[in-house]
Amino acid sequence: MVRIVDVAKKANVSTATVSRVLSKPETVKKETTQKVLEAIEKLNYQPNALARQLRRSETKTILVVVPDITNPFFSKVLRGIESIAVAKGYQVLLGDAGNDVERENGYLNILRQKKADGMILLTARMDSSIVEEMAQEYPVVLACEYIDGSKIPTVSIDNVSSARKATEYLIKLGHKRIGFISGPMNVVLGKDRLKGFYQAMTRYNLTVESFLVQEGDFSYESGFNMMMKFLALNDLPTAVFAANDEMAFGAIKAIKSKGLRVPHDISVVGFDDIKFSSIFEPALTTISQPAFEIGSEATRLLIRLINREEIQREQYMLEDQLIIRDSCSKCIS
Repeated sequence: MVRIVDVAKKANVSTATVSRVLSKPETVKKETTQKVLEAIEKLNYQPNALARQLRRSETKTILVVVPDITNPFFSKVLRGIESIAVAKGYQVLLGDAGNDVERENGYLNILRQKKADGMILLTARMDSSIVEEMAQEYPVVLACEYIDGSKIPTVSIDNVSSARKATEYLIKLGHKRIGFISGPMNVVLGKDRLKGFYQAMTRYNLTVESFLVQEGDFSYESGFNMMMKFLALNDLPTAVFAANDEMAFGAIKAIKSKGLRVPHDISVVGFDDIKFSSIFEPALTTISQPAFEIGSEATRLLIRLINREEIQREQYMLEDQLIIRDSCSKCIS
């Protein structure tokens, strides 16, 4: 078995110098680094790929920043990312921002320190100018969320039209008094899905009363709490559209806690089509995002950027689908 001392002897340097070449090559003279790398290759001390990566300053690592790892929607996206990354010889480094913008900013240092070759952001909540600046220096791809007007390659669905489609489905079932539980308004997805809801209501000349729109935070708990506000009204909504499935589950729990039934008393629509949506009781009608494909396409784009290949366009819009299940029925009131 070849040891570090053998490499040092072959290169006629100290073992400390070999260690520095492997961990911090920028602190060692180029001529010395070259001698050590040649010794590594000749002795096969490490896989030859290591020496090549050091020469080219590659890590073969992709950084992925997720807004909230507890949200099951992102598991499918991450599987899509991993599938392409592994096939192309990359490993995935995952950063969970925990819906904290400061933590998002902190992960940028991984790129600055060249501990990753590129980054996929599944969240775009930090200052857009910071992200734009990073994208000018390093390979960066946005997925799921986006920055309005940015030229950073982005993979997502059209959240406005998706929300409009879900709302129109409820309207066509005869619902006119529809509540909406939005995502946070400081997040582009929250704004877009609310916009789609308003567009559908306006198209069908339906009034949206201000108290029938409540802001959640994409969590089960906020769905429950916002639904309880609706249930405190004298005139209840006949349907509720929640901007993600977890909030929809919370809304259904709140409805049931008051002895009401879904969909007989109140219909509920979600968004995302996470796995639990099909086995929840009642099975949830929801907008299905191609989460796996979003992740895989974002990774393909990032690897092209890393390899300095040409990107044909900035915006990649994938198709969503309205999945009709058991949580909605015709309005009989």
